[in-house]
Parts: sequence; C-alpha cells; structure tokens
Amino acid sequence: MNTKNFINSLATQKHPSFMPGDTIAIHIKIKEGEKERTQVFEGIVMRKKGGGNTASFTVRKVSFGVGVERIFPMQCSNIEKIEVLKRGKVRRAKLFYIRELQGKSLRIEDHENQDLSDDSSSESSEATTSKVTKSKKGETQEAASA
Repeated sequence: MNTKNFINSLATQKHPSFMPGDTIAIHIKIKEGEKERTQVFEGIVMRKKGGGNTASFTVRKVSFGVGVERIFPMQCSNIEKIEVLKRGKVRRAKLFYIRELQGKSLRIEDHENQDLSDDSSSESSEATTSKVTKSKKGETQEAASA
C-alpha cells in the first residue's frame, strides 16, 4: 500500500465549506493525562493549503493582545467539528496582511449572501420558494383576465 492510498483511506471527516476571511470555531479534543476535554479555537481563516486529504488551513485569533495562529490538517482525528460563525468578504486567498492589523482595522466586512448552513439544503429551499411565487403570480394574472 503506497502513501496516497493510505491517506485516502483515512478520509472520514466531512467539514462544512469555508473560505479565507470566514470566522470559524474549531472544537478540538485535548487530552491531559487520563482526562479528555473539548476546547474551542475561534478565529479568522487566513489560508487554505493543499487539496484532498492532505489539505490544511491556518486560523488566527488575538488572545489577550497576542496574535495566535494555528495550522490544522483537514483530516485530523482531534477535530470534533468545525462551525462557520460568519462569512467574510475578502479579495485575496491568503490573508497574511492581517498580521499587521489590530483593533477596528482588523474587522472583515460581512459577505452579503451569508449562508451558514449546508449549501445543498439552502439552494433547494430557495428554488422551491421562487417557484411558488412565480406560480402564484401566474394564477393571479389568469384570474384577473378571466
């Protein structure tokens, strides 16, 4: 078994889609001695690197005035879940410039189409609502002309 087949066999986790500029919360399993607990790391996604099962992403947060960056592999067994808290509107794929920012200048503008749920379920619900409104308009126009 070569390395690529082994890595592909490990791909078991499905995470929500997120992009650089999004604010996410990563729930990580921490083991201290015999005890195990969950810790949340919340920050802005700076970059996504690689593809497939070897992909990783970098998250940055400011904790007590000190910037903290962590690199997480996508297929990490210590990640319980990833939550997308806010979609950010950015024009770059790598946000290294936010290392020099602080305070209000660090804020990232919200994306207009901020949909935090799974993409497939929201598209189907939007499509059904638009069809209903079109059919209602058609019925009212037919009723008025008759």
